[in-house]
Amino acid sequence: MQICTMKIEDYDRVYQLWIRTPGMGLTNLDDSKEGIEKYLKRNPSTCFVAKEEERLLGVILGGHDGRRGYIYHMAVEKSERKKGIGTALLEASLEAFRREGITKTALVAYDSNDEGNEFWERRDFVLRKDLVYRTKDLVDMEVILP
Repeated sequence: MQICTMKIEDYDRVYQLWIRTPGMGLTNLDDSKEGIEKYLKRNPSTCFVAKEEERLLGVILGGHDGRRGYIYHMAVEKSERKKGIGTALLEASLEAFRREGITKTALVAYDSNDEGNEFWERRDFVLRKDLVYRTKDLVDMEVILP
């Protein structure tokens, strides 16, 4: 297995993985090829894919605002879970954050995503019950749930 920086050429296989992954919330704009290309240009060294030869095994989108790191859309092929791929992707992204001077990272997971939340808890991501997460769409978007 190889962990490589994600390139826009990986998008089609990454998107197919995302739409097959329960608990993944996608939108037609932010997660379109154009939206991900914009994200990769802003975060060229913090997004990774796991591959075995040309087969895509997993992906993590990591980015930061100069102060905090954020993890989005991490997914591993169902048949490849429990093999350390998710951990390897996470470590690649966290190390990239450290190299860029980021000292703290956060993520959002659906409350109903039991498997995902168990993964994050085992890797010492703390559930913050003192925060309220809010969003506001600035344009009309369609949410795509697998």
